[in-house]
Amino acid sequence: MNTDIKTVEEYFSLFPEETQMEMHKIREVIKENAPKAEEVISYKMPAYKYHGMLVYFAAYKNHIGFYPGAGGVAAFKEEVSKYKNAKGSVQFPLGKPLPLALVKKIVKFRVKENEEKALKKVITKK
Repeated sequence: MNTDIKTVEEYFSLFPEETQMEMHKIREVIKENAPKAEEVISYKMPAYKYHGMLVYFAAYKNHIGFYPGAGGVAAFKEEVSKYKNAKGSVQFPLGKPLPLALVKKIVKFRVKENEEKALKKVITKK
């Protein structure tokens, strides 16, 4: 894989068209629910920053990995349990409908979580 990726579009271009379409869906959900988030490439994958890192995602041969961190997975433990998952990640199999409603809920949760952390930092500094 090209290690010199600078944009999300460049990242997408490395994958088959069907996988690109699925990644675009996830990207749209993230952008709609975290409109102030900055889109970046981090750890060689698409990532979104808003008061710190928000979420990442990456394509693989058989799945799309979604990385909302431990809090994002734990908060939706029951819904996430339908998919292969770990402490801070979920795998959505390619060839099956993406759980975009779940992605939306997790992104909204992470936005709120990061806003609360940022507010606590401001209050603590005073």
